[in-house]
Order: sequence, then structure tokens, then C-alpha cells
Amino acid sequence: MDTSGIPHRPGRLPVLGDVLGSSPGTPLQDTVRLGKRLGPVFTRKFFGFEAVFVAGADLVTELNDEAKFGKHVGLGVEKLRALGGDGLFTAHTHEPNWRLAHDILQPAFSAEAMRRYHPVMLEVTRELVAAWDAASGPVDVSADMTRLTLETIGRAGFGYRFGSFERAEPHPFVTAMIRALRYAQLQNVKLPFVKRAIAGTRKQNQADIALMTGLVDEVIESRRQDGEASRDLLGLMLTEGHPVTGERLDPVNIRNQAITFVVAGHETTSGALSFALYYLTRHPELLAKARAEVDAVWGDREPAFSDVAKLRYVRRVLDEALRLWPTAPGYFREAREDVVLGGKYRMRKGDWVIVPLPLLHRDPAVWPDAEVFDPDRFEPAAVKKRPAQAYKPFGTGERACIGRQFALHEAVLALGTVLQRYDVEIDPGYELKIVESLTLKPSGFMLRPRVRAAAGNVGALG
Repeated sequence: MDTSGIPHRPGRLPVLGDVLGSSPGTPLQDTVRLGKRLGPVFTRKFFGFEAVFVAGADLVTELNDEAKFGKHVGLGVEKLRALGGDGLFTAHTHEPNWRLAHDILQPAFSAEAMRRYHPVMLEVTRELVAAWDAASGPVDVSADMTRLTLETIGRAGFGYRFGSFERAEPHPFVTAMIRALRYAQLQNVKLPFVKRAIAGTRKQNQADIALMTGLVDEVIESRRQDGEASRDLLGLMLTEGHPVTGERLDPVNIRNQAITFVVAGHETTSGALSFALYYLTRHPELLAKARAEVDAVWGDREPAFSDVAKLRYVRRVLDEALRLWPTAPGYFREAREDVVLGGKYRMRKGDWVIVPLPLLHRDPAVWPDAEVFDPDRFEPAAVKKRPAQAYKPFGTGERACIGRQFALHEAVLALGTVLQRYDVEIDPGYELKIVESLTLKPSGFMLRPRVRAAAGNVGALG
């Protein structure tokens, strides 16, 4: 893509490009800071490699036109193919297994399927409650939300128990996954010593991938040996064919899809819950409003499946947290034909750009006082007035997240349960620090949960 005339960071150096003032550990946050200064279209360049970022809602609306643009698998996502292969997230759209798996797995996220998952989600949420009830001091919110969401996708999707709340340390799968995500993110860094220091070695990455694939292979083989009939994700992949052609997924792709769902099915949701709790605890009046809704709708009982969707304000809290810090923080769009974006930026077929979601979600033309946490932005009347493409935390088009409803039901259930059962003490000196590894999470965010005097037996294990 011709980038002449597109703004970039002042003081760009020959050969090195925009290295000064950039950190390999925080590329997304650096991009957000830069984009606020440069505007809706800008470039970043490192060692001869230049990427174009597009964050204005009007231009993103054009990019999201599926007739002219599609998903581009690039940078860290492309490097993640070493782990996910042609799984749904890392597949190129032209690869046959993408469409095949997408069509086979759609029933796994139907309303009927969500009803089946609800008791599993409740079961895991009870384990979070038991752990927090027993805590003698502050809890690490991101770590415990990761335990919750990993356990949920493991049991609901694959009938596998990670035993996350029975461990003092994260499950080895999580440790390996975090390193693998960071390794993929930093493979485009040109300084070897920086990559080794932050992302680890190639040998370590191979060992992490082997650990993750080995565990998934064991889960798949165990299901095959048991011969258990199930309509969960793994059951559909093992037993169902394409609804039209009858074609089945091959064993390697089943493994790729399983890894993709375990990783993507918990890492982003745990981050969303953590950010939501961070912002609520910084705005006591909003926390009180959310809790009042939970008390009014759920009372002192565990929620039935239909009760979760009734927490409309709690859902808006999550929506607003995902506006400020979308935990899958961007996507790539590739031109299907020669186009002129915005009547100004010429793109040839195959050219691609990056949509950094935290900047799109802060476009001042759409989001007044964009840094203010305000769940009322997602009241129905406000949503109707806003451009449809201005908010995209789950991606766009045919490659949008297939598990969106699973994630939202799980997140509203978990957040509602925490509000129903606990008062929390916070460290008033804590300042939000975000760790990046293709996804985003708060780092070092601790809460001290106290069972509410009015909670009674709410959330207690039966």
C-alpha cells in the first residue's frame, strides 16, 4: 500500500523507523497513544516493515464491507498458526477447513446449546465462589477469572476438567499458552536479544506447543475411547459432517479447532471480566447500580438460564469495559479488489490494514468523553443512534467470533454472581497496568472479597 502522505510518528529514523519511544512489550498501548495524536489513519514502521492503522468509524465502516474486504491473517495471528494451524481463528478464509468447521460447529452455539451449557457454567461459578469464600486475603482477579473461564470451556466444550480451583498455580496449559501467545506476538521484532528476553526461546516455544497439543490429543483420544455421545464442541467435531455435503473434519483439524477454542474461549472472556470489575470498583455508584439490578432480578437464588439475559445493566457494564479495552484488541482487513478507501487511500488487491479497536472505540466523532467509563452508552436508544460499525469487540463479518453468545452468557453470569455475593475492598493506590499477549488483561489487580451481610446462602455450594 502506498503510504506516502499518511501520518507517522515524528522523528522516524532511517533503517530503525519508529523504534524510539516504543516498547516491544506494549505494542497495542503504544499504538493507542500514537493514534490519539496522529488521527484516524497512520503508520508505524520498524526496520523497513510498515503497517497502516485505520481507526476512524467512517473508514472502518468501509473496511467492514464484506464485498470489498475480508480477513487478513497477519503478524502475530499468522505466527500463531504454529499452534492453531487452520483452526477458526488462524485459518485463511480460502482454506477449506475454515468453512467446513464453521458450518459444522454453528449448532454448538445455538440457544438450545446455551441452555445445556448453563448448568456447567453455574457449577464452575460455584467453585469460584468457594475459593473466594475461603480466601484469607486479597485475590488476584485476572488469575481467578482465567481459572473460571478455562474450567468453563474445558467442561462445557470438551468434557474435560482442568482442576483450576484445586491448584495454587495456573494449570500448565495456561502457563504454556501465555508464553506461546507472547512468542507469536513478538516474532516480528527484529532484535533477537529483545525477543529472547521477553518472548523466550524457540526451543521453549516448541515445548509449550508440544505440551498444549499433547493435552488436547489426550482429551480427544479419551472421548474416542469412551464413545460418549455428546452435542458439545468436541462431540460435534468427532461425529458430525457438514450439513449439506456430509464432509467430516480430519483429525489434525479437530486438534487445531480444539486448541483454538480452549485458548480463545477463555483468554478473552477472563480479561473482559477483569476489566469490568476494575472499572466497577473505581466507580462505586455504578457498582451499586449493577448490584441493585442483580438483587432485584435474581434475589437470593441462583439464576436460571433465562435470568442471565435479564441483567441488562450488568451486560452494559461488560460492553463498556470491552469498549475501552477490547480483549481481542484488533483485526486485519485485506482488499478483495483495488479500492480507494475514504476516497483518498489507494489500496490494491491484497493490501491490508490493521483496525486497532481501542482507537475505533475512542473515535471522538462517535464517543464523547471517550475515556470516561459509562455503561449508559449501551442503552438501546444510544446504540441505535451510533454507527453500527463503531463497536466491534468480537470482530466483523463472516470471521466474527462464533462463540460470542457463549462468552457473554458466561461473563454476565459470573459478574452477576460476584456482585450478588460480595462486597470488595480495593487497593486505592492501584493504577491499571495492562499486560499484552495478543489479548489484554489487567496485571496485579487485587480485590479482597467479603461475603455480603445480606447474601445469606446465595452462591453457596449445595
